[in-house]
Amino acid sequence: MRDYLEAYGEFSIEELARSVLSGSLDQPLNPCIECCDRWATDGRMALHWMGVDGATRHITYAELQDGAARFANLLKTRGIGPGDVVAGMLPRIPELLVAVLGTWRAGAVFQPLFTAFGPAAIQSRIIGPGSSGAKLIVIDAANRAKLDEVTGHPPVLTLRRGGTARDGDGDLEAELAEQPAVFDPVMRGRDDPFIILFTSGTTGKPKGVAYPISALLQFASFMRDVVDLRVTDIYWCFADPGWALGMIGTLAAPLLLGCQTVLYEGPFSVESTVQVVGALGVTNMVAAPTVFRMMRAAGGEAVAPIRGQLRAIGSGGEPLNPELNRWATEALAAPILEFYGQSEMGVNFGNHHGLRHPAKVGSVGQPTPGTACAILDDDLNELPPGNPGVLAIDRERSPLFFFTGYWQAPTPAFRGKWYLTGDIMQKDEDGYLYFSGRNDDIITSSGYRIGPADVENVLIEHMSVAEAAVVGKPDPERTEIIKAFVVLRGNSEASEVLAEELRQLVRRRLSLHAYPREISFETELPKNPAGKVLRYVLRQRG
Repeated sequence: MRDYLEAYGEFSIEELARSVLSGSLDQPLNPCIECCDRWATDGRMALHWMGVDGATRHITYAELQDGAARFANLLKTRGIGPGDVVAGMLPRIPELLVAVLGTWRAGAVFQPLFTAFGPAAIQSRIIGPGSSGAKLIVIDAANRAKLDEVTGHPPVLTLRRGGTARDGDGDLEAELAEQPAVFDPVMRGRDDPFIILFTSGTTGKPKGVAYPISALLQFASFMRDVVDLRVTDIYWCFADPGWALGMIGTLAAPLLLGCQTVLYEGPFSVESTVQVVGALGVTNMVAAPTVFRMMRAAGGEAVAPIRGQLRAIGSGGEPLNPELNRWATEALAAPILEFYGQSEMGVNFGNHHGLRHPAKVGSVGQPTPGTACAILDDDLNELPPGNPGVLAIDRERSPLFFFTGYWQAPTPAFRGKWYLTGDIMQKDEDGYLYFSGRNDDIITSSGYRIGPADVENVLIEHMSVAEAAVVGKPDPERTEIIKAFVVLRGNSEASEVLAEELRQLVRRRLSLHAYPREISFETELPKNPAGKVLRYVLRQRG
């Protein structure tokens, strides 16, 4: 195992590229070659899938290559080619990987959509100014009805899974079966995008982040140094591919290294987690702290069958309570090492499993090799250890930093050479970082980052709602829950029936995870002289 300080000091992006890519950054590349084709000649296993009923499928790289070629041919018949965006709203099933790899093979850009999104969340991400402008949406029959409320959606390709495709929709299974299993990958440049996903801000529409092909190197750094993923591992990242960590940590990054990844289609429970880890032989696992909190609450006997099976455990998305680490060391016989990243930049900080250095409980770790950072005050002065400030990335000294701005939108997070993450941290004398809070209003609940404007915009769709403001409320299990403060129109009356109507509206229109668990009816919202809602006042009310 390499020493952290040595690896950090000697980092070379050229050497990293030579060690993880079959091609060169100076020559045209194709992500499907890098993440599939080159591993398809020796019968290597790529994916282990388990359904809700316990059924399993085990997919090789050669099988994924076959499916990807068929999907790329399908796209070509529809006139979709290099640079076009294909949106995918599929559950955690093997066909998702076929769509992703096939899109890349055709030189197109894949846009993941979380299957819990409702029509409003879909619409804002694929249609209109600042959206992806997707040319096709691939969706399963279970989610197809959501598009009925998405005005002007692109052509639809439906995965039936025992259902039926609507008149006017493409039939994914039938069309794939008709396509040849040979398609020469379309080569692209290092700066060409191959993934676009959207992250919620505090105001306005969600913002798009396009990942260039060169971002594969950052993905590899995360997997190799932070996660310590090995070809002998069975690897399971709980994050849904509809989000950044899932797209990177569940799909692209493990396949880039020729490793075996796991998809479990069902919802989380302690029982299902123990079943998947045991039945599939998982040895390396990444999950949000919420998962471990619920496992801890279930008691030692619930997780006893998998004690000692996990070689490495990682966690990110929200702060990890030190008590969880003490529990995991005993109950799972392995510590949880925390890491930190953002949709804009991948995972760039961590207590590294794959590099030799002391892990510090309660810290998000140190910057990965290839990342330079500082803690700054409001005037961009670097702060000494022990002083909280905004975490900033030095773009000039961070060769793995790939973010150049939001998709078709301004990027106020850049101040000269600095990218300001918006997260408040402090560092200790050894350079380890500790999360203090956020200087924006993003809500972190069960590992998901939720923009309050998204929730507020749906709440005011209700005929009884005049105004709405949403904040995060501390919660011991989910880190935060969403709490909404609602001002009603005219003669509308506050009631629990109305509150439940509002919850269900958000669940249906926006997302299953983003609804307000608490709703407080108000006569007015606190505002500053310019009319901006003072969310900090609402947070103080609890």
